[in-house]
Amino acid sequence: MSAMDEVLFERRGALGLITLNRPKALNALTLDMIHEMTTRLEDWAADSGVATVLIRGAGDKAFCAGGDIRALVEPDNAAYIAGFFADEYRLNRLIFRYPKPYVALIDGIAMGGGVGVSVNGGLRIATDTTLFAMPETGIGMFPDVGGSYFLPRCPGEIGMYLGLSGARLKAADCLYAGIADGHVATVKNAVMIARLEEGEAADSVLRDLSGSPGEAPLAEHRAAIDRCFAGDSVEEIIVALEDEEGAWAVKTLQALEGKSPFALKVALRQLRLGQALDFEDCMAMEYRLSQRVVPGHDFREGVRAAVIDKDRTPSWRPETLAAVSEEMVLACFASLGERELSFTAER
Repeated sequence: MSAMDEVLFERRGALGLITLNRPKALNALTLDMIHEMTTRLEDWAADSGVATVLIRGAGDKAFCAGGDIRALVEPDNAAYIAGFFADEYRLNRLIFRYPKPYVALIDGIAMGGGVGVSVNGGLRIATDTTLFAMPETGIGMFPDVGGSYFLPRCPGEIGMYLGLSGARLKAADCLYAGIADGHVATVKNAVMIARLEEGEAADSVLRDLSGSPGEAPLAEHRAAIDRCFAGDSVEEIIVALEDEEGAWAVKTLQALEGKSPFALKVALRQLRLGQALDFEDCMAMEYRLSQRVVPGHDFREGVRAAVIDKDRTPSWRPETLAAVSEEMVLACFASLGERELSFTAER
């Protein structure tokens, strides 16, 4: 399948429609797809006939389950790693600053790179099948594609909880966490698209079609999340969870125990710093991290265990939180000098 088949673009009246079209791969993003989307979004931004852009995923399982991470662990691929993250993050920034309504129809799974092309947009719509997560620490990575920006801006310590634990949210929780702006029942998707084609304002259509997804399970644990994830170190968070009563704390502790200790410490610092940074500075920070973390042992081992061999038994280095020094973490955040991320595409 060529890149032109992997992502489809349609002009339907006043609507620019993007369909991520790799359903067998859960619509995971490739570098070619990133390039095609960037070019078309730039064209539509300048086209007075396009009033709104909407992005969706093909099939009935996923909006977009992430990036094509297998390619990132190929031998001798430093140039590919540099290019992939630079261009992906530029696309994320284009979406964040898009001059027209950008509607993400988050129908199905949205993780990793799929979050970058949805949550960074102006209108994020959850449906009956939405399943959101940032599971990166489980593959030795950090919550990127703008996670530095939007996770710290979730209510209380919800963002830190999501970024470290990889907890999965359905529609009601996405609204509660500020990850989505409204809930539209899946059966109404076609009606919504038709109204956008006719040139109706996107925010008005969303108001008309939005309904309640029910109570948010996340709300039940909000106080515990804020207590436990307020710590300035991963170790403090672990101690707080051990002191917390109830099944939620036990489940969360078990989730953290399976993550890369190194990735957890990098992610905590990343999200604390992101609270005070604008979007572009967050993306520049994430790019520095990508160039240090992705070539490292834990990311390659995490991808092996989760995607390639699928044995779910990664061997992390270092093995424990205590063995991850502050110097190791700080080194990931150091300037790249002439290789710093710019927002002028160089493809």
